[in-house]
Amino acid sequence: MQRVAVINIVGLTQGHIGPHTPRIQKYVTANNLSYVKPAFPAVTCTAQSDYLTGTTASQHGIVANGWYNRDYSEIHFWKQSNHLVSQPKIWDKLREKNPDFTCAKLFWWYNMYSSVDYSITPRPMYPADGRKVFDVYTHPMGMREEIKSDLGDFPFFTFWGPQAGIPSSQWIAKSAQWVEEKHSPHLNLVYLPHLDYNLQRLGPNHPDIARDLQAIDAVVGELLDYFASRDVQVVLLSEYGITEVDQPIHINRALREKGWITVKDELGLEQLDCGASKAFAIADHQVAHVYLNDPTIQTQVRDTLAALPGVAQVLDREQQIEAGIAHERSGDLIAVSEENAWFTYYYWFDDAVAPDFARCVDIHRKAGYDPVELFIDLKLKFPSAKIAKFLLKKKLGFRALLDVIPLDATLVKGSHGTCPKNKSDWPVFISPITSDEQLTSTGVHHRLLAHFNK
Repeated sequence: MQRVAVINIVGLTQGHIGPHTPRIQKYVTANNLSYVKPAFPAVTCTAQSDYLTGTTASQHGIVANGWYNRDYSEIHFWKQSNHLVSQPKIWDKLREKNPDFTCAKLFWWYNMYSSVDYSITPRPMYPADGRKVFDVYTHPMGMREEIKSDLGDFPFFTFWGPQAGIPSSQWIAKSAQWVEEKHSPHLNLVYLPHLDYNLQRLGPNHPDIARDLQAIDAVVGELLDYFASRDVQVVLLSEYGITEVDQPIHINRALREKGWITVKDELGLEQLDCGASKAFAIADHQVAHVYLNDPTIQTQVRDTLAALPGVAQVLDREQQIEAGIAHERSGDLIAVSEENAWFTYYYWFDDAVAPDFARCVDIHRKAGYDPVELFIDLKLKFPSAKIAKFLLKKKLGFRALLDVIPLDATLVKGSHGTCPKNKSDWPVFISPITSDEQLTSTGVHHRLLAHFNK
C-alpha cells in the first residue's frame, strides 16, 4: 500500500510561497497546488475535522474550537476527545478496506481516544496542589516515556504563549521521523504550527515574517528529504490563511451594554455567568457563536450585532443550514467579522475587575480564543524577573499566578475564520497527484483518499 505523510503547515498560503521558502517552492514546482476554499469557520478544529471526515460542521459537530454546553451551562474550549467528532475519519475508512492499514496522528487536534494506531498530543498534568506540569499524551501510553527519552521533553512553552516559536515545530517534525523509524505508518499526520504565531502577532505583511517562513521552510525541507528517502509520498497543506486586522470587536461588551450579560463578583473580580445571562458570545477569531437563554430577544440581539463596526453578517438558524454549520452546539446566532476585524471575548468594562485568568495563558477558562496570550505586557516592570520568580515559586511548591498577558486587543495584527476575498490568502493543498485548481475543505478529504486508491 502507498504510504503518505500529510504535513499541515498552519497558516501557509500561496502568497507565502517564494524566495523565503525555497524547499516548499521547489516542491510546488514539481507537483500540483490547489487553493482550498476554507472551512467555515476557518479555525483549527473545524478545518481539521472537515479534512479528516469529508463533512462539514453540521455533520461532524465541530462548530469552532469550542462552544457552550447548554446542559452544563459551561463553555468548553479546546477539548481533546476524538469522540466529539461524530463522523468516520479517513483512517477508519481506509482500515475498512485494508485491516492492516495504520495511521499516526501527531499534534492534530482531537487526538485523545481516537482510533489511530499512534498519537502524540500536548496534555499538561494538573496535580491537586495547584501545579500545572507540562507534558504530552501518547497512544500507546508507553510511547510517551520512550519518545521523551529519545527526543527530550516537548518544549511546551514554545507551542503557545509569549514564547511560542520554532522549537515546538522542530520537536514535532523530529517526532514524525521517530514514529516513521519505529512504526512506518501508512498515513502520518504531522502538525507544524510555527507560522501561526507571528502571523497573528505581527500580521502577514510584516517584514519579519520572512524569517518565520525561512525557519518553517527548513523544517519542512528536512521532512521532505527524510520521507523521500523512505519512499513516503508527501502532501503539504494548511488549514486557513491569516489576514491583516486592525479592528477588535468587543462583542460581549456590546451585549452587556444592553443588559443581556450577567456577571458575578468573585473576590472583587468579574466572572461571566453564562447560565444567568440572556445573551452572550463565545469569540473564536473572526467568528462568534452567540447563545440566547432568552429567545424573545433574538431580533434585538441580531440587530445590535449587525450594527457593530466590523461585523459583516449575523447568521440565524436558516442561514447556518446554508453555511453547513447548523448543529445543536452552534450558537442561536453566529456573528462573522469583516476580514480586517476579529472578536475578543472581553466582557468587563474596567480592566481593574477583569478575571485573574485574563492576564494569564489560560486557554480553557476564557469565553473564547485569546490571541493576546501571544504577548507580554509591556507595562510590566522587569517581566523576565516576574516570570523567573513565578517559576521559582512553582518549583518550591507554592501557589503563584503568571499574570503577564496584556489586555490590549489592538496588539493583534492578524486573524482568520472568515473566507478571504483574495485566493492568495486561502489555504493550500500541494500533492504529487493531479487535483482541481480549487478544492472545498471537504474535498481535501477525498483528495487524501485518492492517494490510497491508485
